[in-house]
Amino acid sequence: MKIRIALLLVILVSAYSSAYDSQPMRITNLEKHIATSAITDDIDIPWAMVQLPTKEILISEREGELRVFKEGSLLAQPISGLPKIQAKGQGGLLDLALHPDFANNHWLYFTYASKAEKSSGSNTALMRATLNIATMALSEQKLLYKATPNSKQGRHFGSRIVFDEKGFVYFSVGDRGQRDVNPQDLSKDGGKIYRLHDDGRIPKDNPFLNENGQTTAVFSYGHRNPQGLSFDPRTNNVWSHEHGPRGGDEVNLIAKGLNYGWPVISYGINYNGTKLTDHTEMPGMAQPALYWKPSIAPSGMIYISSDKYPSMQGKFLVGSLKFGHLVLLTIKGNKVISQEKVFENIGRVRSVMQGVDGYIYIGIDGGGIKKLIPKS
Repeated sequence: MKIRIALLLVILVSAYSSAYDSQPMRITNLEKHIATSAITDDIDIPWAMVQLPTKEILISEREGELRVFKEGSLLAQPISGLPKIQAKGQGGLLDLALHPDFANNHWLYFTYASKAEKSSGSNTALMRATLNIATMALSEQKLLYKATPNSKQGRHFGSRIVFDEKGFVYFSVGDRGQRDVNPQDLSKDGGKIYRLHDDGRIPKDNPFLNENGQTTAVFSYGHRNPQGLSFDPRTNNVWSHEHGPRGGDEVNLIAKGLNYGWPVISYGINYNGTKLTDHTEMPGMAQPALYWKPSIAPSGMIYISSDKYPSMQGKFLVGSLKFGHLVLLTIKGNKVISQEKVFENIGRVRSVMQGVDGYIYIGIDGGGIKKLIPKS
């Protein structure tokens, strides 16, 4: 399938390639002002969390259950109505997001590893369903996007979801462990960030067309395994982070039609210590706003708007699976200004959420859910 790329990409790359800025990581002891409190430990891999307007917290357990935390306890009964989910390797039930008008339409969005074909393996899918919290059930399920083809690889599914100010839904799909096949090929799913209308329609101003002149869902490409996606309400920018190889985890400002370079350019190396590529930059490929070397294995990313945390308000919070801490990013415009290591030894951070109650919740692999509580 031949893809036609708009000429404006040349202008966009030049505008964003200068955004790269390597920043040392300061250590900030927020524990003096903010306590961590475990609210439940009965979740193995809490891949994502959302809080409903009625204050219940939904938690996606990667093994394939959608759990509910209500009035101080984790309910034994999971939400029913999920599709068939292939929980294998890094795949399973993944991210969760509420529609911006959830209070009226009750639409829950989620990503998961879906077989959904006769072929073996699976790939990332995005579904919308109507949630009835009273009956603990999903209904009116609508598959909005299914990445193809399926792969037997059990890694690099992505996958995070975020809405922008116009109501577009963005979601990420990792390269599915096929770095030399998917990320740079616009005719193949994987290694990309996608943008849709909330009902699954493809926006007419998406940047790429297929050979039939039809607009595709791809918004940006050249990604490895994006497991952080967040919206900055101050600038209307969408930010992402992704796992690099051995070294080279990245934070990227996601722009329409840009190529983020994987695996042609990278600041990392192969896991066996050999060279991955000779290039850290190439014409037509965007530089990261920040990269981590050594890798921190980032997972989860939120913009903090809550006034409960004055020292963190207006910044971004990212989890580290590898080192068991959180990273606080100060971002101004299209640049990462600084980064701070906070809450060391909190555990293997899988997910972060700012709830409608204004509190921040942290999902820990093997450690359940922790709540950040400001000290009086």
